[in-house]
Amino acid sequence: MRTALNLLAALAILYTLYFARSLLMPIVVALLVALMLSPAVELLKRVRVPRLVSALLLLTVLGGPFVLLSVELAAPAQKWAAQLPELSARLTRELTSLEERISPSPATPPAQVPRGKSWFNPFGWFDDEPQAPPPAAAPEKGSALVEQVKKGGMEILLAALGAAPSVLAQFALWLILLLFLLIFGPGLYASFIDSFSLARDRRRAGLIFGKVRRQLSRYILAVTVVNAGLGAVTACALWLLGVEDALLWGAMVALLNYAPYVGPVIAMCVLGIAGITQYGLELAALLPASVFFFINLLEAQFVTPTLLGQHMRLNPLILILWLMLWGWLWGAVGVLLAVPLLVCLKLVAVHLDVVPRWVQVIETRA
Repeated sequence: MRTALNLLAALAILYTLYFARSLLMPIVVALLVALMLSPAVELLKRVRVPRLVSALLLLTVLGGPFVLLSVELAAPAQKWAAQLPELSARLTRELTSLEERISPSPATPPAQVPRGKSWFNPFGWFDDEPQAPPPAAAPEKGSALVEQVKKGGMEILLAALGAAPSVLAQFALWLILLLFLLIFGPGLYASFIDSFSLARDRRRAGLIFGKVRRQLSRYILAVTVVNAGLGAVTACALWLLGVEDALLWGAMVALLNYAPYVGPVIAMCVLGIAGITQYGLELAALLPASVFFFINLLEAQFVTPTLLGQHMRLNPLILILWLMLWGWLWGAVGVLLAVPLLVCLKLVAVHLDVVPRWVQVIETRA
């Protein structure tokens, strides 16, 4: 009975997370950012800076560079969005041209194949007396394919434009919630502990919350710094190599790196498409993806393990399954939030000394 109740509770939580994602996503993101900024707010409070002033100051200092970066990236992003149908058609033509070059051509024209050579077509794909197709058949097929790809690209663009108002509304909600969490969050937590905890548990709860908050803040800050550094180095390397819109690709790499394994693979695919778009189907088209691969390899093998230490002791299989789960629940935002959430749950479980066996499973390494 207990197992059945636990299973039903887990299913109820999953369905709640799925159907309430538009409400919960801004709240979770705001909580993670508030955890990262709360130590700075506490430090400014010790020098008698009010929470309202310190919160506004931090959001201005941190949000200013993001606003400037967004303004700089607006034009390249709009350019690529407008070129999406054309790029799709161009890639289709390039792939068709490559297929024609590598496909073997028959030694004799199909119309001149003798009648008695039917053994040459064991699968019956052609008649005994094949006739040359009309000249307009192949271009019409290619044109239909190109038009279909263009239609798909336009549908993606229209879907992105249609979702823009909802994204802006969620961003405004997230910003207001983050400000209120930084100003009123600690006081609300202290009042909750005083009202609902026993006297002997208040000090322990305060110590545990302080440790978890400091470690989560360091983890989120370290991951953010690593990802920003990865994006900056990638952008500089691509700019030195003459790749167009290097700043846009650097920002994309920094954002996708929040999702281990999955994010770098997606970034390499996008950089591969950008290379094909700029250089065509040449060896130079592999240059952007190859440069990012080596930079990401150095970051993943040396920089991140050195800075994060024990926080990144996560089993790769568990991590992939966790990313798939949150990708199904919350889409792209869930993939970006999956690893910080898993680290949060792991730290809380360690400090509260609950489910220690599951913590050992999560930390299992090959």
